[in-house]
Amino acid sequence: MSDPVQKKTPARKRRPPNPWVKQYRSPIHNSGLFAATTIPKGTRVIEYVGEKITKKESYRRAVERLERSQRTGAAAVFIFELTSKHDIDGSVRWNQARLINHSCNPNCETKVIRGHIWIIALREIEPGEELSYDYGYDIEHWEEHPCRCGQPDCVGYIVRADQHKKLKRLLKKRRKKDKGG
Repeated sequence: MSDPVQKKTPARKRRPPNPWVKQYRSPIHNSGLFAATTIPKGTRVIEYVGEKITKKESYRRAVERLERSQRTGAAAVFIFELTSKHDIDGSVRWNQARLINHSCNPNCETKVIRGHIWIIALREIEPGEELSYDYGYDIEHWEEHPCRCGQPDCVGYIVRADQHKKLKRLLKKRRKKDKGG
C-alpha cells in the first residue's frame, strides 16, 4: 500500500521562521508569542495573515465562532478589520500572529499598511517578553470578553483603551446597584 498523497502548502502560506518571535505557553491565555530577541521600537514584528473575506462573511463567521467559544471555551474569533469592505480571517494555522494576546498595557500596536496588517512594537521589547496589543473591542459587548492580562491598570474586560473610563463608570454603577445602593 502506498502512502497517501499529502497536499502541499501553497507558496504564499509557506513563510520562513520569524526571527523576532517564539511561541510559548502564555500566562494571559493559553499560547502566546514572545520576543526571541530584543525588538526595537517601531519594528514591524509580524504580519497578521489569513483569508480575505467580505464583511457579510466576516459577521457570519464571528457569530458562529463566538457561540462555539461560549459553549466550549475554545479560542474565539480571529477576524481582523482590513478595509471598509473586507476583513482577514486569521484563524488559519499558518497565521502565527493570531497567538498574540490582548493587554490593557500593550507593547505593540496594529496598523494596516498598503493592504497588510502589521503588528508593530510600541517600545523596545526585551527577549522573553510576551507580545501584546489592544484588541480594540467596542464596549457594546464588554461582558462577553473578560480580560486576563494581569496588568495593574487592567479594567477586567477587553475593551479598547479610549473606552476604559466609560467601562469603569459602568462597573462602578453596577457594583453600587448590586449592593442595593
